[in-house]
Amino acid sequence: DHMGPADFAPGAGIDVRPHPHTGLATVTYLFEGEILHRDSLGTVQAIEPGDVNWMTAGRGIVHSERTAPELRRTGARLQGLQTWVALPKKNELADPAFSHHPKATLPRISAPGLELRVVAGSAFGKRSPPPVFTQTLFVGVEIDAGRAFELEAEHEERAVYALEGDVTVAGTPLPPQHMAVIAHREPVEVKALTRARLMLIGGEKTDGERLIWWNFVASSRALLEEAKLRWREQRFAHVPGDDEFIPLPEA
Repeated sequence: DHMGPADFAPGAGIDVRPHPHTGLATVTYLFEGEILHRDSLGTVQAIEPGDVNWMTAGRGIVHSERTAPELRRTGARLQGLQTWVALPKKNELADPAFSHHPKATLPRISAPGLELRVVAGSAFGKRSPPPVFTQTLFVGVEIDAGRAFELEAEHEERAVYALEGDVTVAGTPLPPQHMAVIAHREPVEVKALTRARLMLIGGEKTDGERLIWWNFVASSRALLEEAKLRWREQRFAHVPGDDEFIPLPEA
């Protein structure tokens, strides 16, 4: 999901009440603003621009995402991405976990008019600290008009998402808030027509089909139904200090 860009007036902000996840990892990466993360492990962590939160749901985790009280008083701007990563079958019932990685810990590749930051996984000879389970491509790019770079073919699946600005991918125009999925496993040129902000997304194919229902991801219908029942009966762990919750959708 691409959040924003959104401007919140004083007194307003985001309030994503406690809700569950299973069978996946969420990757939250901000460009502007701040989000206060709380989860059922007892984590309380603010994420700021350039930081990354990696949350492994495994057999089940609950979290909330809100605007901190001090920012709510003054108003704030928010923009970021939250990406879901399906866990391999052998890890989909793993213990839940959370890790926060400040901007300064993420590898950076710089050249005139071009900056790439490896947010998760590996790319361009660099490896990022979040605990990925399979080969992963998740790289933030800021690029000036007229500059270009080659996206190598080391990852099985690759895509380019344009947050801002106009670019071409292998000569094909890619407008803002669109994604280009690269079907062939060959290096491709990414070129900026205007100053642009991009994300490179991809990695290893999943080991079989995945089912998605609401916030649950699973390799079988039985695991999905079990997760739904556990949330309906409130058998997930609670988020300390945040007593609200989002009920299970009926549809």
